[in-house]
Amino acid sequence: MSDAFLSDNHERLAEKVRAFGDKVLRSRPHDETDPSAETRALVSLMAGEGLLGAAVPPPHGYMDLRSLVVVREGLAYFSALADTAFVMQGLGSYPIVVAGSDVQKTRWLPAVASGEVLAAFAVTEPEAGSDLASVRTRAEKDGALWRLEGVKTFISNAGLAGLYTVLARSGEGEGSKGLSMFLVDAEAPGLLIRPLEAMAPHPIGEVRFEGTPAVLVGEEGEGFATTLATLEHFRPSVGAAACGLAWRALDEALRFSLARRQFGRSISQFQATKMALADMHVDLEAARLLVRRAAWTRDHGASIAREGAAAKLFATEAAQRVVDRSVQIHGGHGVMRGSTVERLYRDVRALRIYEGTSEIQKLVIAREILKEAR
Repeated sequence: MSDAFLSDNHERLAEKVRAFGDKVLRSRPHDETDPSAETRALVSLMAGEGLLGAAVPPPHGYMDLRSLVVVREGLAYFSALADTAFVMQGLGSYPIVVAGSDVQKTRWLPAVASGEVLAAFAVTEPEAGSDLASVRTRAEKDGALWRLEGVKTFISNAGLAGLYTVLARSGEGEGSKGLSMFLVDAEAPGLLIRPLEAMAPHPIGEVRFEGTPAVLVGEEGEGFATTLATLEHFRPSVGAAACGLAWRALDEALRFSLARRQFGRSISQFQATKMALADMHVDLEAARLLVRRAAWTRDHGASIAREGAAAKLFATEAAQRVVDRSVQIHGGHGVMRGSTVERLYRDVRALRIYEGTSEIQKLVIAREILKEAR
């Protein structure tokens, strides 16, 4: 996976993830009956290999965006659940990195990097998805603490997390004004969880706050900016996960097309199969370059609103195409429940939705290029 955007350290990290996947994940059964238990086990295994440090920046971890991207692509190749378990450690704690106090960083980041505490990022609500400025969860001051009232939904690690970072309305301003970021300990009273079930099983649920005590992160009224900073940083890594799924789908298609015989020869010899494989390869390589360029740009200190949106948009859409073509090459085998490509088909679909839909990415890109054209 060598290219100009990765350093030798990133290449070695990629090799480490690949070795972990071959040794631990490849032979691990994909049991979808208890994703919560499997997530706990995967976090423990990744912590033991030192991989969770790539989800948290120094001095508590070693994350730069290229490390995050490399780990996500490598994990997603073997297990979408392992990828989700890994990235939630970073996504759920990054608001503390952006705006947290030294006390908050010392309290939570080492625990997240070691896997002692699982993290969750509680932003989305029943009426606030792409339009985060419509958040209705309210925070009322109560002495040194705040108390939250409201509902969040589609929250990964709901019920597993020891730490929730929560966007809530603390002021009277409209839209994005008056939004603040809060920390909620999972042991806090008034925190209620209702599990949900996604097409690709992983721990996800509705989180309800009923007078739940919380601690402010950063300054009051800066929650929207903290949320956007978090999403901008992690957006290219969604593209990296997409690359991992596409990479696996291409490998599965290559293997199957060489082994499968029809009309007296391998289906890899048919022109239609060759064209499909070529399209899959080009989609994957183009997606990788966009993702790694965005990560390299961010690691060199520049804003990546446009680059990150382009990376997520193209990589997730391309991965959907690659996985779909892989299913097509597999024919009936590709739609059998429990096959690798059937699982990939379910795994890849959500990537075009979470952390900003493809439509939202197009709006971000258009805004940025119009700004440059003025």
